Amino acid sequence: MSAGGWLALAGGIWLGSCLIALCAGRYPLDLSALAGYVWHLAGGRSDLTGAQLQTMHALIYESRLPRLLGASMMGAALALAGATYQSAFRNPLVSPGLLGVLSGAGFGAALAIVLGLPALAIQGTAFAGGLLASAVGVGIAHRLGGGSPMTLIFGGLISNALFTALLSILKFVADPDQQLSDIVFWLLGSLDRLSMPGLLPLALVLVPGCLLLLAMARLLDLLTLGDDEANALGIPAVRLRYLVIATATLIAAMTVAAAGIIGWLGLIVPHVTRLLVGPQHRRMMPVAALLGASFLVLADTLSRSLSSTEIPVGIMTELAGALSLLAVLHIIRRYLW
Repeated sequence: MSAGGWLALAGGIWLGSCLIALCAGRYPLDLSALAGYVWHLAGGRSDLTGAQLQTMHALIYESRLPRLLGASMMGAALALAGATYQSAFRNPLVSPGLLGVLSGAGFGAALAIVLGLPALAIQGTAFAGGLLASAVGVGIAHRLGGGSPMTLIFGGLISNALFTALLSILKFVADPDQQLSDIVFWLLGSLDRLSMPGLLPLALVLVPGCLLLLAMARLLDLLTLGDDEANALGIPAVRLRYLVIATATLIAAMTVAAAGIIGWLGLIVPHVTRLLVGPQHRRMMPVAALLGASFLVLADTLSRSLSSTEIPVGIMTELAGALSLLAVLHIIRRYLW
């Protein structure tokens, strides 16, 4: 299939996941009711009563639509960040948490919870913690001898271990009756905190960051060749690596600040996309963004639909990611080895 065909198919999957997310849940809607509500918003005459329209507005606009839009942006961002990390480090097993972004953001959020700060401050400290952890990892790599993939991996491992230890200390000193449960629930990941006004700061970071990574897709192909080859073609490999890692880290930290830790998506979606469309980033990255958006939209829909109590979406992505990785390894072993 051509690149355009894969892109159209991925776009269709995303649109289908959006319809499922708007209709499914503990209060399911049929397509006719959804169409009537949309037609009413467009200025047409609908058969729905005023009470029905008010209920639909609360259910769709105030509850499901913010989660749908937020999940789409965050899923695309995590997929692009994962693909970027794997190219920058020339290692298919790395993910956006490599430089300590996830542990740093978790430490920042836990610190705000222990200090009793409001919800908005928790998101801000989580974002700052993720950036701080990645800066520590890059700084350690620089002290070890530059911006090579190996030194960056070592720096990330050290930073991740450091902030994981700090997070464990905060769990130990937190109030077990309230603060500890809040920390654990936040770390599991959830989209229930999203609202339409809260999507604006999320979009201001994620949309430009994703567009920048998509625009640099061709340059990512050069990073996979190696530093010497990139430098020979006139591309400063180390500077480019720092730039794409910084961009991927920024959007990954923003997703953690908004919804907690959502694992596996940034690792598995790029792998699946490469199996479908090939390794060229200009073909793979747009498809990965759409598949990542679809993945998180469907995972969030399942998390709020399977039981009367919402299951944290981080649990759903880990379960789906582990099963998907097993399927990918089976395909690689059967057809490529």
